[in-house]
Amino acid sequence: MTTTPKVRKFRIRRNDGMLGETADSVAQAPASAMPHPDIDTPSAEALMAAPTQIEDGFGDLAMPGSTAEARAKAQAGAPTTAEAPPDDAGTPAEQEIAAIRAEGLTGRQLRMARRIAQKNGLHPSSDFDAVRLLRARGLDPFASSNMLDMVVSTARGSEGDTADNAAARLLPATTRPVQPPAKPAPPRPYGVDERASEIMKIQRDIARRRRRRLVLLATRLALFVLLPTLLVSYYFYRVATPLYATNTEFVIQKAETGGTSSGGGLGGLLGGSSFATVQESIVVQSYLESREAMLRLDEELNFREHFSAPNMDPLIRLAPDAAIETVYATYRDQLTIGYDPTEGVIKLEMLAADPFTSQAFSEALIRYAEERVDQMSQRLREDQMAGARESYEDAERRVSEAQARVLELQERRGVLSADAEVSAVFSQISTFELEAQQERLRLAEILSARSPNPTRVEVAQNNIARLETLIAQLRSSLTDTQAGGASLARIQSELVIAQADLETRQMMLAQSLQQLETARIEANRQSLYLSMGVFPVPPDRAAYPRAFENTLLAFLVFSGIYLMVSMTASILREQVSS
Repeated sequence: MTTTPKVRKFRIRRNDGMLGETADSVAQAPASAMPHPDIDTPSAEALMAAPTQIEDGFGDLAMPGSTAEARAKAQAGAPTTAEAPPDDAGTPAEQEIAAIRAEGLTGRQLRMARRIAQKNGLHPSSDFDAVRLLRARGLDPFASSNMLDMVVSTARGSEGDTADNAAARLLPATTRPVQPPAKPAPPRPYGVDERASEIMKIQRDIARRRRRRLVLLATRLALFVLLPTLLVSYYFYRVATPLYATNTEFVIQKAETGGTSSGGGLGGLLGGSSFATVQESIVVQSYLESREAMLRLDEELNFREHFSAPNMDPLIRLAPDAAIETVYATYRDQLTIGYDPTEGVIKLEMLAADPFTSQAFSEALIRYAEERVDQMSQRLREDQMAGARESYEDAERRVSEAQARVLELQERRGVLSADAEVSAVFSQISTFELEAQQERLRLAEILSARSPNPTRVEVAQNNIARLETLIAQLRSSLTDTQAGGASLARIQSELVIAQADLETRQMMLAQSLQQLETARIEANRQSLYLSMGVFPVPPDRAAYPRAFENTLLAFLVFSGIYLMVSMTASILREQVSS
């Protein structure tokens, strides 16, 4: 937004010791050249009355009255001092005007007097003449507006009465008419030497004021800027305890790479980059900044005792019985840790009053980070391996059960292999059928003779009948249930089902074993480990406090605070004065 420019105000003060010059020629200027009645600016008569002193926010500027008078007369078309007409200060009107001028009336009062005079039908030649004419009629030009309005309305309503009679009627019976003040003696004109001496006094006063302001400014700067800066500098150079910083850098990596990452999508795309371990790095950073790490460090290496030593400066020294929150605040002040997501590097800086203590603190924090990284990946590995291991164990148990079922069936039926038994029966049937066929051929050959031998015919017929009976028994043994046992077909079916179940369980066992190996590989890929980039090394000189940098920073801070307060006060002062 645009700030409205502020109007610079000038105050015009009259120097009573300066020469008073008449300004009747300025007052006779046309009415159009007069200032607006609502604007609070000094009139030409007030400017011409005496040398003026214009003050603003930047200092005092002295301007002799003769120069201002000459400028006013030049603007009004009147002759300058060198060409001024003869002095007529001896007339009564001019003496009264001079006395009124000596009263030191403001420009606003003079303009008010001219307006009241014009409302009462007067025609003054200047503002001072308006005051003189109003007082001559017994009117107070600086009274309240209601009384003036009543005077004007009464004067306009009765044209036959004079202004003095109208004013007298408005006044109370016990009130006396206002008497004009006594006419002072006309001011004595100044000479050239006296005018020069007055100007020199004004200039000395301006210089004195400037010196006083400079002294006040220097005092405020010394009190609010230099003194606090000196105190801060004294603390950092003489009081602050030297602190040694041990720097460490490490990264958190996964065993998998971008080419061997399991699964697709964004995880496989970022598997080999630093963005794959962003969450783990942030978790490790938060853990090292937590109270848990601080309490563990205090328990192992006495962090509280180290910063409670008497050689510590009062600002960072811990009380022996300090609260945990106070110790934690000191721990956070001495530990600086940050994670760079673009490079995946965690940078750690640990401060201590002794370089070897600082190194010990850093190594302990790195050990804590490694343990936390192992814990984060261990649960994931265990979850992945638990399901695969349970599946393999179940498949192995079921295979054992199927194998036991096949064995029990073979022992109960007395059949090692149903296929072998069926093959043997069919082989016997084929052999007997072949023999029966040969006997039929022999019988046909015997019967083809003219006189066949009955004995041979009977023997052949008996052999054929015996073979057919045997073949029928063998065939019935395949499907018919025998006494005390099952048929060979049932036995074969039971054995086939049991063997098929056994083969299925064996195949499932092989798949479970393969899944177990895959899960083990994936778990190894998901394992996290901490890789050191910069090992903690004890420093040989203190890194803090940085006395010069901190002193310069304190000076800039105090200067900025003083500047803001000064500007705020100046703005408020200007707003209140306006």
